[in-house]
Amino acid sequence: MMRSSCFLAMDVGGTKVAIRLESDGAQPYESAFRWRDGDDVRADIRALAAFLDGVRRNAPGPIAAAGVAVPATLDRSGRVTAWPNRPGWVGLDLRAELSRMLPGAAVECADDGDLAALAEARAAHCDDVVYLGIGTGVGGGVVLGGEPAPGPRRGSCELGHLIVDRSGARCDCGRRGCVQAFASGRAILRRATRLRGEEYRVGYDELVEAWRDRRSWAVLAVDEGCAALAAAVTGANELFRPSVFIIGGGFAEGLPGFIQAVECHTRRLARAGHPAPRIRPALLGGLSSLGGAMLLGRSLVPDTGSPASAPVPAGVPH
Repeated sequence: MMRSSCFLAMDVGGTKVAIRLESDGAQPYESAFRWRDGDDVRADIRALAAFLDGVRRNAPGPIAAAGVAVPATLDRSGRVTAWPNRPGWVGLDLRAELSRMLPGAAVECADDGDLAALAEARAAHCDDVVYLGIGTGVGGGVVLGGEPAPGPRRGSCELGHLIVDRSGARCDCGRRGCVQAFASGRAILRRATRLRGEEYRVGYDELVEAWRDRRSWAVLAVDEGCAALAAAVTGANELFRPSVFIIGGGFAEGLPGFIQAVECHTRRLARAGHPAPRIRPALLGGLSSLGGAMLLGRSLVPDTGSPASAPVPAGVPH
């Protein structure tokens, strides 16, 4: 009996890798692993290869295609040209490495924010969406008229690197004042550590608990990030006028009231005579990029039921 082909979605993040495996007639399978501390690219690749080897061995059939969401900047060949959170990856031919790990599968990579925006737009049945994902960094993507903007040959929409304060904190990219320098998970945790005044680093679980208890250091740390996001939303709204701004990502999802805080700051920035932008949480929660990666993977093999209402960005130079 011939086994059904499988489709793999992979979300490669700064702290972890998540995958989803789908096959007709079988329950979807999801798994994840965290990178070890440090930035040893060869160790990372060995860990990723071992992880994917286990996924392949337990798959109900051969993997036909894999869509990969990445926060790194890639050139047209799939080689990493920049990734501030894991600088050791610069120069790595990621597409080639993944093709070796997944023999026989069609493999394509695209920006995680672009893919998340497309997945959220389709989930919401909305043609005009701006997405911001708050995780290790700040990702983002724009869908206008049902299609990713600015388009697959013109790069991705790096909303995390909008400058919201020219004299602000230094971003991982090297510039000062990017929204990511204020609102990423790493930036908020660094700020929480400073505000708490302790020698040890504040972890995410501790921040969530303190935020729920409205402890002053946690409220200040998170609220500063929300204010920066509001500035980014306000600026992007002047350019795109989308139907809705969607905020997702695992970091934001775990902080109750996070989006309401962004909305509050955004209303204060509203221009007279213009309504404040509409903001709502991601329908796919922290899995928006993974959902977009699955759309990308299925688009690589014809007649697999991938929605055709908008092109999926593939091989996008950032």
